[in-house]
Amino acid sequence: MDASNVSVVQRRIYYLFSPFLRIFHWIMVDCICVLFVTGILIGKPLEILNFEPSATYLLMNVVRDLHFLAAFLLCASFVLKVYGFIINKGDRLFPRFWEGHFYMETIDVALHYMLLKKSHKSYLRNPLARMSYAFLYVLVAVEVFTGFAMYLMVNPDSVWAFAFSWVNTVLGSEFMTHLVHHYVAWAIILFASGHLYMVTRAEFMEGESEVSSMFSGSKVLVHVPTDVKEIM
Repeated sequence: MDASNVSVVQRRIYYLFSPFLRIFHWIMVDCICVLFVTGILIGKPLEILNFEPSATYLLMNVVRDLHFLAAFLLCASFVLKVYGFIINKGDRLFPRFWEGHFYMETIDVALHYMLLKKSHKSYLRNPLARMSYAFLYVLVAVEVFTGFAMYLMVNPDSVWAFAFSWVNTVLGSEFMTHLVHHYVAWAIILFASGHLYMVTRAEFMEGESEVSSMFSGSKVLVHVPTDVKEIM
């Protein structure tokens, strides 16, 4: 074959995610998995846990301790995300709600992921992802407030309990706080399932480096992304 007839695809590397955001991301993934599994066990223990033998790692208090440890670790890890936000523009890709074209582009990307469109424009972080990540942090915030509201009721006279007691007041009771905490946890798992589908599809079917960028920090794209000016 004549080499002159072969078109060469020029790929460009865009550094996007700081090491601090990437470390935070994987801590959050691990913590959410631990929190969900232990939370389900706390809400409805398996039959074997009801016996609580003296020499076993299936004790309910161990499950609760793992749940609380993962919760505190997740909250502490936000320091990494905040620091990455300060030092690196690639960590600041917000949903651009104030721009009219943002909504049409979001619909365009959604139709592509639903297999109703063949392709969409190239982005460093597409508008659907921007909006979904913002929604995720809202869900995580709800879990943090409701979780601490329940956790600190063990010692209701403490200063920290007073700081979160308003959550139970707003929701009506500690029982309602528990229900909100439970159902929002399921919403986070549903988000994680959709997120896994979208990044895997983008990585292996479209070559957009969605998965690998959370290890390397960089995306390798064929086309110049429409939002490239945000990291310049």
